[in-house]
Amino acid sequence: MSKDGTRIGYKQTGTGPGVILVHGAMMTSKNFMKLASFLSNEFTVYIPDRRGRGLSGPFGPNYGIGSESEDLQALIHKTATDKIFGLSSGAICVLQTAIIEPALKKVALYEPPIPVEGTDPAAWGSRYESALSRGNLGKAMFAAIKGTDDPSLFTSLPAFLIAPLLNIAINADSKKQVGDGVSLKSLIPTMQYDLMLVHQSPGIIDQCKEIKAEMLLMGGTRSQRYFKLALDKLNNVLPQVKRLEFHGLGHIAADNDNSPEKIAKALSIFFQSSGMP
Repeated sequence: MSKDGTRIGYKQTGTGPGVILVHGAMMTSKNFMKLASFLSNEFTVYIPDRRGRGLSGPFGPNYGIGSESEDLQALIHKTATDKIFGLSSGAICVLQTAIIEPALKKVALYEPPIPVEGTDPAAWGSRYESALSRGNLGKAMFAAIKGTDDPSLFTSLPAFLIAPLLNIAINADSKKQVGDGVSLKSLIPTMQYDLMLVHQSPGIIDQCKEIKAEMLLMGGTRSQRYFKLALDKLNNVLPQVKRLEFHGLGHIAADNDNSPEKIAKALSIFFQSSGMP
């Protein structure tokens, strides 16, 4: 249970010291099951569903970066875990937690979308919200993909071509879900809450100067420029920090369908190391 009484459900696998994996937008704990499996021989891995998704309770009326952090603090204390990894908006939640939670000793972040140097990682939000308000989930999803995913031929195509195809895929996906599966149809509207985190995060980097935990900053060469700029700024501020850039990887490298083995290898080395080099 989080501080406000919201249930935070999670999956658990492996044996050894505890590690928490925090997913990003339009994801659930299931997106990190392969990453968890690669870490499970060395660690007990906890993969929470962030609130409003999967096994966890609703967003609640006072949702924001504070409630996300309280959710993670509850899991940290319940599991006595001092190592954590966050992807994208999940990395914003992890960073906020690292600022206020002394129990954390090792913190890894993959491309938090924090606005820096005039960038606006949420510039696509109005297009997403407009499509969502009209019930066009395919167009809303494409706005989110185009705004956050790696530049590609797909993201350069016009929405009027792609949105109808995505709507077909979204409806097909909803019919396939069984058990504790979470459909795209239910996940796409949750992106509005991840946008709230981006809007609340501009001042977070200035609060990082006193973080005691060892930090690992990760990113891919294929990702959009604003992610790199945020990592640059964090790299200059954090007291104990190491930086890794993965050639050929993009923003959701840790996802099941991307390159979780490469991310797991880097996390394993960092989480098992005895100190910063």
